[in-house]
Amino acid sequence: MDTITTWYNALDPQMRTYWGIAIFASVVFLIQMIMTFIGIGDVDGGDADFDLGEGSGDTLDAGGTLQLFSVRNIINFLLGIGWAGVCFSPYISNSVLLAICSFLVGCVFVAIFAFVYKQMRRLEHDGAFKIKDCVGQVADVYLRIPAQRAGEGKIQYSFQGSVQELPAITDGEQIPSGSKVRVIEIIGDHTVLVEKI
Repeated sequence: MDTITTWYNALDPQMRTYWGIAIFASVVFLIQMIMTFIGIGDVDGGDADFDLGEGSGDTLDAGGTLQLFSVRNIINFLLGIGWAGVCFSPYISNSVLLAICSFLVGCVFVAIFAFVYKQMRRLEHDGAFKIKDCVGQVADVYLRIPAQRAGEGKIQYSFQGSVQELPAITDGEQIPSGSKVRVIEIIGDHTVLVEKI
């Protein structure tokens, strides 16, 4: 431990700063990765967020936004700054130029992690049934559907190995049980408009 303390104290103040940032960010990054993989959850409580397209919060389940100013992205930024400062210092003697390069690498780290995160979101699949997903799909009539929206019948729609039963209406002629229909529109929250095929 004395050797590490002696080495650290022998560094110039700028290098001490870069090493301190790099070590701190690496430890927090490692903790975040472990927490993500074992499913403990999000560490980004109430940070401001900006929608960058597809994706969600840091644990892949926070509702459709990638948080730009989140704890995770700040750590990614610091990780880039710290390690860039440590790695580039032997090659860049000008401290201002080194700080600029480190800042840019920090921004690149955030962009890389955002890109990787977006790709991970594409792999994630929500298995919950959403009624809008059945538009354009073929279903079986379970209970006859009265003509001209005179009443509701029922259809059965197969979704990922399970059968969903939905109230259905039609604008055309009566559709008897056992017929095949195509869902063309969602009416209200749970009723579908169908046509015979």
